[in-house]
Amino acid sequence: MIQSNSPARCLRTVGLFAGIGGIERGLERHGHKAVLLSEIDADAQTVLRRRFPESVIVGDVRLIRTLPDCDLVSAGFPCQDLSQCGKTAGIIGRNSSLVGEVFRLVETAAKPPDWLLLENVPFMLRLDKGLAMTLIVGELQRLGYRWAYRTVDARAFGVPQRRRRVVLLACRGERNDPKQILFADNRIAPPEHCDAAGYGFYWTEGSSGLGWGSNCVPTLKSGSSFGIPSPPAVWIPDERKIVTINICDAERLQGFPANWTKPAIPKNGRDGPRWRLVGNAVCVPMAAWIGNRLAKPGTCRLDIGESISNKGPWPPAACGDETGIREVKASAWPLLRPNRPILDFLRYPVKLLSIRATTGFLSRARKSRLRFREGFLEDVAHHLTSVSQEVLA
Repeated sequence: MIQSNSPARCLRTVGLFAGIGGIERGLERHGHKAVLLSEIDADAQTVLRRRFPESVIVGDVRLIRTLPDCDLVSAGFPCQDLSQCGKTAGIIGRNSSLVGEVFRLVETAAKPPDWLLLENVPFMLRLDKGLAMTLIVGELQRLGYRWAYRTVDARAFGVPQRRRRVVLLACRGERNDPKQILFADNRIAPPEHCDAAGYGFYWTEGSSGLGWGSNCVPTLKSGSSFGIPSPPAVWIPDERKIVTINICDAERLQGFPANWTKPAIPKNGRDGPRWRLVGNAVCVPMAAWIGNRLAKPGTCRLDIGESISNKGPWPPAACGDETGIREVKASAWPLLRPNRPILDFLRYPVKLLSIRATTGFLSRARKSRLRFREGFLEDVAHHLTSVSQEVLA
């Protein structure tokens, strides 16, 4: 990998579907400044106004008539229709189809931005034979953008959360090249721990699937549509305990400072809205990696293959321009930041998984055909007995 000797460049950015500002906080670590943020969710707007006081905050992206002068437009556009755990309505679904607003604003801009940054779930590469990516890159090429995308894991950036996302970067102009940003770094994923001190999982599952992580938690969720939080649980084998994590540690698992979403606490003081905001957020360290490379591009030294067809599921990483689409042999770990095990990472008080939650999970797990780690279900049952006895004591 060769570093550029040119001065760092700082971009003016616009964030669409900004959420609580994960992309923008990551980009600003390397000098990029958000001039405008668009977010329809009222709670998220409250957070944005507190955390980005110098940026203009607006609501529904569909009501924006034109883009301000900017260098980069980012969009972690809605994933509900593209997620394996969501509605799977696809790119034409009511939520995920809103990515079309990005292209509308770019096409009608007085000066189209040099860079576009999109983020979403990896299932979009397979759902409907990859129709979402096919439509997106088709629009990019129609608008004159070269592009590259890569599937990355949040653990690569130093947080113990197994969260995979697709990041797509597109650019205009002869001097810009998305491959110098997304493919300048590449590492080999470390082996999974077989004897971890803590295992993260989701107690809301257990019938047909189990979110699971060794020395980490699985992908943070946003909770139910009724505002009921869904914190991941952590199995501590040495203590035979099942605990759930604190919202402040959930914020930290996304790379935010603790209490980043505190401005969104409702009058009733419950954390449901905060879990929704954190679960939907973009991982800050991932965005910071991109921000660093936008400021100081590197050199792509990865294997770029021959032209491939866009008919069918898409590979984990690829690039394209007017000459064709090519698969790129990139790992999901651009970096290999030091990663503390989940039990060492947690700073805030945990709670024992409740009797009701434990009972429901154990019932589903015992009826399923899933294979669990040795001793796991026995410890879940032991935990249920322990918390039941504490209630009766």
